[in-house]
Amino acid sequence: MAIDDSKNKVDNDQQEQEGEDYATQSTLQFFQGLGISLKLPQISTNHDFLSELVVSLLKVDSISRGHVTCSFSVLPPVANYYKGLHGGAVAIIAERLATACARTIVGEEKPLFLVELSISYLSSASINAELIANASVVRSGRNLTVVSIEIRLKETKKLLYTAQATLHHLPSAKL
Repeated sequence: MAIDDSKNKVDNDQQEQEGEDYATQSTLQFFQGLGISLKLPQISTNHDFLSELVVSLLKVDSISRGHVTCSFSVLPPVANYYKGLHGGAVAIIAERLATACARTIVGEEKPLFLVELSISYLSSASINAELIANASVVRSGRNLTVVSIEIRLKETKKLLYTAQATLHHLPSAKL
C-alpha cells in the first residue's frame, strides 16, 4: 500500500503543478491584455500627472460654504479596461472635491491632510457619460472635517459612487 500511496501523491503533485502553470499563464495573458508591458509617454512620468489629468476634466458648477458641485464627462484617458470610469479616477475626484469643500470651512492658514477615504462603487459610468459630483461638509471641528461626496449621472440623477473623506487640520506654523 505504501508504494501505491506514494505514486498517487506524485500524480497529484504533478496535476497541481500543471494547474499552477496554467493559472500563471492565464494571469500573465490577462495582464498583457491590459497593456502591462506598454511604454508610457514621457509626459506621464511628470509629478502628479494622473491627478492633474483627472482634475482637468472637472468644471466647477457652484461653491458655497460647506458645498462644492462639479460636473465632468467620462473621457477615454480616465476609463478602465471595461470602458467605464476608472476607480482610481473616482478616488482622485473624491479626494480633490473633499479638500475643496473643506477649504470653504477651514481657513487657508491650516494645511489639510487626508486621513481616510471610503468609496462605494454602486454602478459604473460609461465613456462619454455626463456626471455631476456634489460634496458637502458633514461635520467640521477643531482638528477634523468630514465630507460626503456623491457622484451621479447628470441626466437621470442615478447615484453611481458615494464617498466619505476625513481631513485632519494640521496646526498652522507660528514664526
